[in-house]
Amino acid sequence: MSSQRADLACRIFPEPEIDHFDRLPDSLLLLVFNKIGDVKALGRCCVVSRRFHSLVPQVENVVVRVDCVISDDDSSSSSAASDKSRGPFWNLLRLVFGGIVKPIQTLGQFLGPKRPSSSAAATATAATSPSSTSSLAVGSDEDSDGGVTHHSPTQVLKNFNEIRLLRIELPSGELGIEDGVLLKWRADFGSTLDNCVILGASSVFHPKDLTDPTTTNCNANDDNGSIPDSFYTNGGLKLRVVWTISSLIAASARHYLLQPIISEHATLDNLLLTDADGQGVLYMNREQLEELRVKPLSASSASKRTLVPALNMRLWYAPHLELPTGVVLKGATLVAIRPSEQSPNTAKKEASDLSWVSTAFEEPYRTAATMLVKRRTYCLEMNSF
Repeated sequence: MSSQRADLACRIFPEPEIDHFDRLPDSLLLLVFNKIGDVKALGRCCVVSRRFHSLVPQVENVVVRVDCVISDDDSSSSSAASDKSRGPFWNLLRLVFGGIVKPIQTLGQFLGPKRPSSSAAATATAATSPSSTSSLAVGSDEDSDGGVTHHSPTQVLKNFNEIRLLRIELPSGELGIEDGVLLKWRADFGSTLDNCVILGASSVFHPKDLTDPTTTNCNANDDNGSIPDSFYTNGGLKLRVVWTISSLIAASARHYLLQPIISEHATLDNLLLTDADGQGVLYMNREQLEELRVKPLSASSASKRTLVPALNMRLWYAPHLELPTGVVLKGATLVAIRPSEQSPNTAKKEASDLSWVSTAFEEPYRTAATMLVKRRTYCLEMNSF
């Protein structure tokens, strides 16, 4: 009888349930949030509870994936006051270098306030005319009209207070290269270019492709380590110049766009600006970030990008480079770039230490760079632009 009464009392006055999740320390939750990283997922976590809302701004590792490039033509009817409110980064960033460079996909400036855009408008930007403008945007929730509300990376990050590692990923690389062509670059910046490494190949053959006799006859045995004369006469050198200039323009344009983010986040230790295609990587460490804050960059007078200083370049070339994995690079080219203005001691040290060149890429291209730097070196110079 007493047991029945006790059971009845439990039903009428149930004991409060213990939320064991609330017993987890903040440090453990922050560890989970740092593993998540993605800024959209973290934004969703913010609306789960007040506790999450207070913890997410303390996340140190953040990844921002830019969804699309939005055409600014749709906003041509906006008032002048609205345009001014978007800040100084509203103008088009045009990537043009004379007549020798192939069309380069334009990089837009970061927007100020949020703006709605349909998916059709985002898709149409791939074919915008040279006179149109574009902006990078990160999609969020749908607006009242059923479209997607887009924000600039600068806006998305404004509520994060403790970012130490920031990775921004563009939807694609800027350089419009032909199918089958390999082109990768990595650039380190402070207030200006510190170094840049470019790896290219006119074609890449994987082991399964080498069953075709037309791909195996590469005259590998005729390679004596020197650049053949045909390299200068069949457009090979001109193509490498195009690759080099295009990569430097893309890197300097990315660097220019990072100014507002770097100035607003003093806690940053490392910043990477890459793309979904894996074409280019811009990297800045804490010393380089602080250098940019103390010494403002020099902008190019021709376009909205950082001025590229006068450069010394070293080039390595192999008509046929077979990697241990069986991958074959035809016309493999490696270019290592440093500013011309360096102290004699620094220049002498870097001439003997090429580790920064061979470690610029992930495998299997790290092995390719390591193999190429052992070949004959060709030195070039380039003026500032």
